Amino acid sequence: MRISELSRRSGAPVSTLKYYLREGLVHEGDRLSGNQTDYDESHVQRVRLVRALLETGGLSIAAAKRVLTTLDAEDSSIAHTFAAAQHAMTDGRAHGDVSETSRARVAALADAQGWRTSPDNPGFGVAARVLDDFSAIGFEPSDSYLGAYASAADQIARADLSALIGRESPELTAELMVVGTVVGDALIAGLRRLAHQEATAELFPTSDAASPHTTQRKDLP
Repeated sequence: MRISELSRRSGAPVSTLKYYLREGLVHEGDRLSGNQTDYDESHVQRVRLVRALLETGGLSIAAAKRVLTTLDAEDSSIAHTFAAAQHAMTDGRAHGDVSETSRARVAALADAQGWRTSPDNPGFGVAARVLDDFSAIGFEPSDSYLGAYASAADQIARADLSALIGRESPELTAELMVVGTVVGDALIAGLRRLAHQEATAELFPTSDAASPHTTQRKDLP
């Protein structure tokens, strides 16, 4: 297929496709006679993957390149690719100074959950920074508050990994793992916002009529 057809199939403008090609995010097509290039289904799939990483996942070009390089490596294990995706997602957020108190509390929370973690997992830095930010505004999360987050995270992580079972090939398994890891944060954020609206209506009720954008729940008989 020509680049115009690749654009139609993938939903990305031709200018965007050319940018992806220049940056090495998408592999080159087969050169034909003259200035014509032929693309195939692997290019369609790759463009969709890149768009998921950049647009939904919010990764930088550099971070997306690191994830894709790991994904393309033939000798990369699922664990290695998973770690690369995690580090790419937290690039810039897990670095810098965080208090030892917050880091220790996150470590204790992970231990309480029975999680087997490595010291270089970027989650420690990200979570500790959140606790520091809370502290800066005078809020100290209770153990039950953090426990609720940890329990939800555990269920979500298990759902993520369970979804990998039964994929047709190691390549498809790795691809779903990367996309799920990156865009899963966006899914959590979206659903959390919906749940916040419901919890607000329940815990802080008002006499206002329901918003026209509110979906009314109907009790089952």
